[in-house]
Amino acid sequence: MDSVDISLLTCGPGNEVYTLYGHTAIRVNNRARQADVVANYGIFSLEKSFFVPLFVFGITDYTMGLSTFESFCAAYAHEGRWVKEQRLNLGAADKLAIVSALETNYLPENRVYRYNYFYDNCTTRARDIIADNISGRIDYRHTADSVVTYRSAIHAYNGNHPWARLGNDLLLGVKADVPITYEEQQFLPENLMKDFDNAVIVGNDGSERQLVESTEWLVMPSEQTHAGGFPLKPFDAVMILSLVIFVATIIESRRKKSYWLLDAVLLTADGIAGLILLAMVFSQHPTVQLNFQILLFCPVNLFLICPIVKNLKNGQCHKWLKVWCALLVVYLIGGLLQKYPEGEIMLAMVLMVRYMLKIIRFRK
Repeated sequence: MDSVDISLLTCGPGNEVYTLYGHTAIRVNNRARQADVVANYGIFSLEKSFFVPLFVFGITDYTMGLSTFESFCAAYAHEGRWVKEQRLNLGAADKLAIVSALETNYLPENRVYRYNYFYDNCTTRARDIIADNISGRIDYRHTADSVVTYRSAIHAYNGNHPWARLGNDLLLGVKADVPITYEEQQFLPENLMKDFDNAVIVGNDGSERQLVESTEWLVMPSEQTHAGGFPLKPFDAVMILSLVIFVATIIESRRKKSYWLLDAVLLTADGIAGLILLAMVFSQHPTVQLNFQILLFCPVNLFLICPIVKNLKNGQCHKWLKVWCALLVVYLIGGLLQKYPEGEIMLAMVLMVRYMLKIIRFRK
């Protein structure tokens, strides 16, 4: 196996939503046989029926694929994304074990796996294939003591895509804000790459050697241009909506009228968003099942929209609005445990003020 080199390939982020966080693959270069291939655990098709909802619910299957090293690098160069190679410092037995594991994974009955963005993705698969098939163990030699959560980890990559960040933050719940270990942070390709740089292999006899033997740029970084996207940012949109609701509430209160049509629109939109969050309870992603935002975007509002609006038209306040205001207080307290999207708390407070004023007004 002296003529075989095994490397970890790390690919930079792209502009598409599904490329924002980069990619990881394994290169196996057999110089004696002139076979240079890349094992890739990130094969999927957006054309597959219901891909997006299946992905959201955590029931998407990804496939392991093989490609030539040349075509792999060419594809990333075409997209303007960098590729960095870390050649691993492995013995013959370790190389043989890793190659054998890759061959087993590539069998038709094994190459498809249930993808999970945080726990079982293209990066964690590549890491585990390497870590599980070497003699000894990998010591990552972590020294820094920073608090990182799943949410903060992905925020480092989606800052230029505010609407994608909003979508993530709406779906992610309390567990996305719990501090995670260094190994758990390795779901992101660049995190694993940096950890490999500092890692050593501790042999069964106690000996130590660097995991990475050499590092090389295969495709150099290039300056990427970020598409302008939708001109209105989520924070600005939420602030405008909150201001409209607040002004309408003040005018409505002073004129002693009921803008029930506005309530119908608000509660319908709120309830539809709540249905999406309710559906996430059944997702296989553990980080989305407990989400305090369901108290703000509440599906009950949609189911009770008709009696609520009917009461408001008749100058009455449905008892559910009292319950919802109480739930909004719980939502605000929940902000101590869960990080909400920018501006969302302001929207919640404006809605709470609106319906508390209605409760007080119609009580009289």
